[in-house]
Amino acid sequence: MSLTNTVAVLLLSWGFCTVTDAEECEVCVRFLERLYKSLVATHRELSSAFVEEELRKACAEATGKENRLCYYLGASSDAAAKVTGEVSRPLSAHVPVQKICQRLQHRDQQICELRYEQQVLDWSREALSKMRVLELKRVLASWGEECRACLEKSDLIDLIQEVAPKHNTAQPRTHLDEL
Repeated sequence: MSLTNTVAVLLLSWGFCTVTDAEECEVCVRFLERLYKSLVATHRELSSAFVEEELRKACAEATGKENRLCYYLGASSDAAAKVTGEVSRPLSAHVPVQKICQRLQHRDQQICELRYEQQVLDWSREALSKMRVLELKRVLASWGEECRACLEKSDLIDLIQEVAPKHNTAQPRTHLDEL
């Protein structure tokens, strides 16, 4: 009787460890949703090979956490393992993106551990001065900016305030947004 109870508890606890909502696997879900929407908007039929090719194109332009996701999927040029088929086949069969990410989580837990970094919405000098230097440098790096002559924290803050208006604070854009 205790063996049956143990098995039941294990099955229940395993069920709670799976992906239940988009926030738990946000990078995977958002990236694959954008890919799927762009493919469906431009093509009637999706083949596995076509989806895989488009996935590679999207990954070539991905940055930040999405680039890391592409590495885990094997769709980036420097990836060691290749599991792109586990994305392209179900996506071409119109399987929901949440389900694909759930299956990927069973293969590699790191895929669903990826989170987008919180965006800074207040670009005032006061708010920026409360941030660490490393955080300020990350903000600049996410925009593709660099400050070689910055010696003080105030130099980084000045540069961020100068270039902030020309950078969109939304999620990183890829060629998927243009399709």
